[in-house]
Amino acid sequence: MARGKVQLKRIENPVHRQVTFCKRRAGLLKKAKELSVLCDAEIGLFIFSAHGKLYELATKGTMQGLIERYMKFTRGAQPEAAAPEAHPLLVAKEETNALKQEIQTLQKGISYLFEGGNKTMAIDELQLLEKNLETWIYHIRSMKMNIMLQEIQALKDKEGTLKAANKYLHDKIVENTAISNFAEFATDTSYPLIVQDGGFQLY
Repeated sequence: MARGKVQLKRIENPVHRQVTFCKRRAGLLKKAKELSVLCDAEIGLFIFSAHGKLYELATKGTMQGLIERYMKFTRGAQPEAAAPEAHPLLVAKEETNALKQEIQTLQKGISYLFEGGNKTMAIDELQLLEKNLETWIYHIRSMKMNIMLQEIQALKDKEGTLKAANKYLHDKIVENTAISNFAEFATDTSYPLIVQDGGFQLY
């Protein structure tokens, strides 16, 4: 039976998306290695995850060597065009405008979330909001994990302090018990009284 055509689209479930990423990434790296061995090809591969983690593969030599070779090849294949230098004030103005637009989109997205989606947002605005939410969730989870690790370490330190105090008290109890037993043994010793010549004498 023929397999139906799979529609390629973004996986909405984050767990399924991460599992698929790990599987496909491993498969891609494996295929690149096989292609390099079978065809004696030099392959360099970069993969950035959704959280910004880098995965790379250089089948021959180092990635730096492949990049230098690529830059040398592209410089030789294409004539260098003298790009006009952008004025620093113009660059700063463009960055400011881009940040203002992003802030406006985020403010609109926050209103969209808290007001139950009454306001309309364009698809690119929703994608930007989704990207920022994923980034925030990632940072929040990292902060939560760090706080939990710090609390665990503090509890371990407290446990060690309590164990040391417990051992000290136990040793003191044992020491006091030994002293008490010795004193009781010393006071319980009886001395017989002998009457001699009308008087009492201790032996």
